[in-house]
Amino acid sequence: MANWQDPRTTTGFDAAATATVGVPRATRDAGLRSYMLSVYNYMASGVLLTGIVSMLFAKTSLINLIVNPATGQQTPLFWVALFAPLGIVLALSFGVAKMKASTAQALFWVYAALVGVQFSSLFLVYTGGSIAQAFFATAASFLALSLYGYTTKKDLSGMGTFLIMGVVGLFVAMIINMFMKSPVFDLAISAIGVLLFAGLTVYDTQRIKSLYFAVAGHGEAMAKTAVMGALQLYLDFINMFLFLLRFMGDRR
Repeated sequence: MANWQDPRTTTGFDAAATATVGVPRATRDAGLRSYMLSVYNYMASGVLLTGIVSMLFAKTSLINLIVNPATGQQTPLFWVALFAPLGIVLALSFGVAKMKASTAQALFWVYAALVGVQFSSLFLVYTGGSIAQAFFATAASFLALSLYGYTTKKDLSGMGTFLIMGVVGLFVAMIINMFMKSPVFDLAISAIGVLLFAGLTVYDTQRIKSLYFAVAGHGEAMAKTAVMGALQLYLDFINMFLFLLRFMGDRR
């Protein structure tokens, strides 16, 4: 399970900043499109890096670095790859305002690579075909959901608290089921997880779009918030993928 947080971007700029006052609408729209494109480029590159690293480990002897071939037990590197990303998310969430944009970008790439190491173990549990099926289903769903979040005129801000509480409850249920080991409960958790992260994809897309107007014109702040926005969408994508894989994946 990938570490999931709700990183709230802090930039050092007032959210009510009036950077776009007096700027022609066409210029603002072009700036927004460029900003969102950079967010999506970061996010897609992170997913690609995760996929490349996971395939590299899964299909070569590198897999022995995270799973002992003699015992089948996870090695210390696996646990580093499992827990280190949480530290990176926390560092970005609470320290991005004080770091350079280049540092935030580097941490994002390290995070994506570590998740790739972690994900390589999925190939030991699920068939390659079901992983590919879950990935492409997630990609298609993500595109549709994010497009809706970007284009809708409906204010989705009220969804935030409900979705975050739902995610917290979901992970509590997962911990409980570690002891119950109920297949039915596990199936329900997976289905709810897909729905929650689908909702977060829509919500986060609109929130990232809205944040642009607070940082427009501030180059460093825009660069950092683009990375944080990409991280939010990346987390939504990989968690939706994981829950969908749990729901529909064929185990070996």
